[in-house]
Amino acid sequence: MSNAESTTADRQMPTERLSRQLGVVGLTSLLVGLAIGSGIFRIPSTVATQIGSVGGITIIWLVGAAVALAGALPIVAMTTALPRSGGTYVFLRESYGPLVGFLYGWVKMLVTGPASLAALALIFAEYTRAFASVTDGQVHLIAGALVVALTAANIRSVPWGVTLQTASTVAKVLALAILAVLIFALGDRSHGALAQPIAWGGLTASSFFTALIAVLWTYTGWLEFTYVAGEVKDPVRTYPRALFAGMAIIVPVYLIINAAYLYVLPLPAVAKSTLVAATAATAPLGSRGAVFVAALVMLSTFGALNGSIMASPRVWYAMANDGLFFRSVGAVHPRRGTPHIALLLNMSLGLVAVFTHTFEQLTRIFVLGRWPFITLAVATVFLLPRRRPELAPLCRAWGYPFVPAAFVLFSLAMLGNELFRRPANLLPSLGIVALGIAVYYGSRAVSAWRAPAPTATTDPARP
Repeated sequence: MSNAESTTADRQMPTERLSRQLGVVGLTSLLVGLAIGSGIFRIPSTVATQIGSVGGITIIWLVGAAVALAGALPIVAMTTALPRSGGTYVFLRESYGPLVGFLYGWVKMLVTGPASLAALALIFAEYTRAFASVTDGQVHLIAGALVVALTAANIRSVPWGVTLQTASTVAKVLALAILAVLIFALGDRSHGALAQPIAWGGLTASSFFTALIAVLWTYTGWLEFTYVAGEVKDPVRTYPRALFAGMAIIVPVYLIINAAYLYVLPLPAVAKSTLVAATAATAPLGSRGAVFVAALVMLSTFGALNGSIMASPRVWYAMANDGLFFRSVGAVHPRRGTPHIALLLNMSLGLVAVFTHTFEQLTRIFVLGRWPFITLAVATVFLLPRRRPELAPLCRAWGYPFVPAAFVLFSLAMLGNELFRRPANLLPSLGIVALGIAVYYGSRAVSAWRAPAPTATTDPARP
């Protein structure tokens, strides 16, 4: 990047009340921690159910990575052009106006934010059954307690939250690598899917997009890590480095762990197992393998949940400071320097979802509720330079304009397939968007009605 571009970014960077403390390591650990959560332990069975071949499964995971990177590149470019707290919300509002920015935060508040928190917390709590006899009701209580505890840690200070994030991310990547090595070293390959010649069939347009929606659940950390842009040091340089470093860790980990599952399990077994990691580890490692996987899942979801709690509240904090949400939500703790009210709101919404939804409901709600806004966000690379020509050099990421255009077209095809095959899955999200539009215009009408009438003044030029 040229000095002129850096200077342009510096001029456009508004003053933030949250201090810039995050560097490449912290931001990379946030991205990896957000992406590698619960999905890699359950989604492979969903993919195997839809795709009937090892080659087809490989294609789905590689396409998922390519789609994620194609979306992440323009999103990161926009974040470096407008490096404010709230990330994606900021350039949606700048490009499409306050209504779209509000709807993004509205859907995140009622759909995607609580769904993410609750899904991660419930998976963590489910795996405590490997260590203690826990009832269904106690699972929900454990999940709720974890959300409260991590919220308290992130209210305490940003460095405290970042330390938790970095430590948990490093630990879970190492643990996943150890699990794969143990399965390859001790597992019996003779019954695994990889013992047979690799087939590449089993892909139809419908099964492809259905499986892809599940896989994208495991890659979506690249959107949430933009929310902390107002707290990143030198975001123009830090964000691209963190993105490529993070993807260089995430994609190999996913491919290797999938290969480990298929090394010891036939495809039908992978498809039937809702706890595929535990199933794959039990054969070579016995009961200790299941316990190790349980601990690994808990560690992984702990890190992803902490990252989500750290990042998501920055959207509502930014909305409040822009006058699109209750002003109190934009408060910063005078001593701790954290958006404590936004964090508490996030915690409350997550607790509601923990006690009202199942994991399967939450994953589909999360992806389908978020993806239309992701598509709009990527398309901002074509719109914002027209409104803000001085930002044009920063908006043009690698592959511009072909990569973002391909992403938008691909996303529309995926959403269209889901709308055609299972319209009921999109109706709740569409209903919440429609309600958000009504709330937005209703609140504006109420504010205008409550505003005092302008006071008449005497024109000094008239007698």
